[in-house]
Amino acid sequence: MHRVFTIAALAVTLFLSAVLGAASHAAEGKAVVAGGCFWCVEADFEKVPGVVAVVSGYTGGTVKNPTYKQVSAGGTGHYEAVEITFDTGCISYEQVLRLFLRSVDPLDAGGQFCDRGESYRTAIFVSDPAEKAAAQAAVAEASRALGVAVVTPVLTAGAFWPAEDYHQDYYKSRDIVLTRAGPKQKRNAYAFYREACGRDARVKAVWGDQAAFVK
Repeated sequence: MHRVFTIAALAVTLFLSAVLGAASHAAEGKAVVAGGCFWCVEADFEKVPGVVAVVSGYTGGTVKNPTYKQVSAGGTGHYEAVEITFDTGCISYEQVLRLFLRSVDPLDAGGQFCDRGESYRTAIFVSDPAEKAAAQAAVAEASRALGVAVVTPVLTAGAFWPAEDYHQDYYKSRDIVLTRAGPKQKRNAYAFYREACGRDARVKAVWGDQAAFVK
């Protein structure tokens, strides 16, 4: 009898572990968006309650495992993008998209702020019909809020290639680096770049009180 009880208890434990594991997996969502410089999008969303991780990378193009040099030079079709992993019990996919659209200039089809060219355009990448419907609804809502058509496209997701290690959490580092605006100490380089590029000023001009992540 004791052996039967032990086996039954083990079966229940394994079943509960499987159920809890599935529930934990179901509670994790992902969103892939392109909003110009991925340093800025990563820095913004890592501050959002419920966001578990943000990875800077490349997507939307044809070159496998692209480098930053290849993407920034153009011709790969890739966007600078981020993959946002979030807890769906804390924040929804729709809320992530609403924040995203209010953290960029969705009226600019040629890039974002001081960063111009195909790799700096905005986009939302979707993996299934539910994400597509939610993204299209978010774009339509943003268009109504602004009173003008948003140009941010909703695109079918492809492979997401994480960017080089030095791009991850760029805004937190303290080394001396060559930025787009010249050599800077990293603890100041990110803030200097963001201000000089006019990101927050333009987001505020477009969105007013609805602007996200603007101080």
